[in-house]
Amino acid sequence: MAGQRERGPEEQVARVPAARAVLSGLLRGEEAAIRIETCVRHQVNKMQGNKGFNMEKQNHAPRKQHQQHPPPAIPANGQQNNSQNEGLTIDLKNFRKPGEKTFTQRSRLFVGNLPPDITEEEMRKLFEKYGKAGEVFIHKDKGFGFIRLETRTLAEIAKVELDNMPLRGKQLRVRFACHSASLTVRNLPQFVSNELLEEAFSVFGQVERAVVIVDDRGRSSGKGIVEFSGKPAARKALDRCSDGSFLLTTFPRPVTVEPMDQYDDEEGLPEKLVIKNQQYHKEREQPPRFAQPGSFEYEYAMRWKALIEMEKQQQEQVDRNIKEAREKLEMEMEAARHEHQVMLMRQDLMRRQEELRRMEELHNQEVQKRKQLELRQEEERRRREEEMRRQQEEMMRRQQEGFKGNFPDAREPPDMRMGQMGMGGTIGMNNRGAMGGTNVPAAAPPATGPGAMIPDGAMGMTPPPPADRFGQGGAMEGLGAMGGNPPAFNRGNPGGDFGPNKRRRY
Repeated sequence: MAGQRERGPEEQVARVPAARAVLSGLLRGEEAAIRIETCVRHQVNKMQGNKGFNMEKQNHAPRKQHQQHPPPAIPANGQQNNSQNEGLTIDLKNFRKPGEKTFTQRSRLFVGNLPPDITEEEMRKLFEKYGKAGEVFIHKDKGFGFIRLETRTLAEIAKVELDNMPLRGKQLRVRFACHSASLTVRNLPQFVSNELLEEAFSVFGQVERAVVIVDDRGRSSGKGIVEFSGKPAARKALDRCSDGSFLLTTFPRPVTVEPMDQYDDEEGLPEKLVIKNQQYHKEREQPPRFAQPGSFEYEYAMRWKALIEMEKQQQEQVDRNIKEAREKLEMEMEAARHEHQVMLMRQDLMRRQEELRRMEELHNQEVQKRKQLELRQEEERRRREEEMRRQQEEMMRRQQEGFKGNFPDAREPPDMRMGQMGMGGTIGMNNRGAMGGTNVPAAAPPATGPGAMIPDGAMGMTPPPPADRFGQGGAMEGLGAMGGNPPAFNRGNPGGDFGPNKRRRY
């Protein structure tokens, strides 16, 4: 029972017509067919999960002998039943590799021998089970067209199934279209990867695919392939790299770019496509054979071999010369690079020293400016302190002078002070009436004589002395002159206002 369950997927593969057509591609391409078979088996396993009950009945039933059934006939319009298309259209995500770009030039197919009355809608229906078509072009006059599918794997499946398919009396010819926007890159450095190559050439336009070609050991061969999405980007990259030197790494060896030669190493040239003209029949008169020694064919065959050997030797010599020249150039380049790095380091050192010197000069200038500013601030502070000190001294001097003016000087004798006070009082009392109507100079000299020693107001408080006692009126002449009165005491002057003639008693 377990053995029958294991052989169940094989029976399903045999019963799916689309899978039968896919597995027939094993004779044409081993790698593509293995990938297609894996995808189909995955689809069949998913179908088994959805139909578990029916599969259990098949597993318990007696197993029939596996027989090869011929593929079903395809209608003239190139369409199949929906039940037959379900085998490959269940989940198209399984035919997409991780990170693979969709609708690229690599998934573009050339379809030849198309009927002249085919339409774009019929072309899309013909490739309907292989996913959505991104581009459809038909040249009805010449009978060919192009169609772009989602992925390369789907395009391979469509190519295997639809190639040589009859359609309205013609056999379709399905091939991969030539990639007209692909370039070959040579002289790649050793450590350039696919990602770096794609990143480098993405400056010219959108890159669909970038691959570094390696040998059987996985080492870089120095060659790569870059495929752009359009011809303008490829032309731009070709022109820019031809005019300038495009470097990918620090190794100063520029890459060379040239259009990629398109070769078909999968289909080749089948017999049915060879033009059968007169030259063809002449060349095919004799079958493949070895030339007999001594014959005409043998002589010229040996001469051809000698020419080929000479070409090979010359090519090897040219390769050796180029290799030696490359090694010599690399050695010179390494020496020059070392000298260049030393020169750059020396220049960088000189530049840093110059910057350091300039920074020191700027620092010194800043220090000098700071010192000058501090000196000016110190001088200004001293000047303000000196000004404040002078102002304080001036204020103190004025205060002292005001104090002296309000109070008598203690150093003068008492009798002098009393005399000055008496003189002032006498003058004020005797001239009170006279000064009201006359102008008296403010700077009149004080009176001298015996009366100067009398305190101010004493003359009003005590009766004047008798006239016989002051026979000489020289001392009072000044008073009379100032008041405009005759000399002598103004005893009976009605204009005088003297206080009471009594002495106060305290």
